[in-house]
Amino acid sequence: MLQLHTFSHSSASYRVRIALALKGMASESHAVSLIANDHLSDGYRALNPEGRVPAIVTERGVLTQSFAIMDWLEDTIPEPSLYPADVWQRALCRAFAHAIASDIFPVQNLGVRRKLIADFGADEAQSTQWCADWIAKGFAALEAETAKRGWHEGQGYLFGPTPTLADICLVPQMNNARRYGVDLTPFPLLVAADAKARAHPAFVTTAPETQAG
Repeated sequence: MLQLHTFSHSSASYRVRIALALKGMASESHAVSLIANDHLSDGYRALNPEGRVPAIVTERGVLTQSFAIMDWLEDTIPEPSLYPADVWQRALCRAFAHAIASDIFPVQNLGVRRKLIADFGADEAQSTQWCADWIAKGFAALEAETAKRGWHEGQGYLFGPTPTLADICLVPQMNNARRYGVDLTPFPLLVAADAKARAHPAFVTTAPETQAG
């Protein structure tokens, strides 16, 4: 069985948990607390020298980085796909997902926040505001792009009748937005898409509050 090293409130870990659930893949969960610095321990770094979560142990070895893991799942188990069928829509779906995973998320993750506080004298309130500002900026662009595509509430998931990589990335980032007090009023389409995906069993059963640690 696959062994998933994960942290309950890690966005990247949540993405992979959702993808595994959508693919119907069972895994054995191993909690790696970022708060307790488990990811920095010698034991975990021996498994994953990057010192990040998630990491998944397969029969072929250890795979890290949420997008690499999800791509591997897609290649290994093509159905149900994490992408829309249309080639152009697949590209748009990837762009949406990468806007979150590559642009929004990295500047508000735990390592950045700790650096702001330790090296630049930010307090908790300033660190929180930093995160909220970057999330709001990124969401503004995604809201505009979603509107440009003509997506509307009741249409389905962001890129079709089933959840895709875009939904997988949006829901964990929405969790972060709420945690940092982002005003979501300007983003009604993203809020609606989040609500739609969040009700899907694969998102419900893998949510942070369902995890042991």
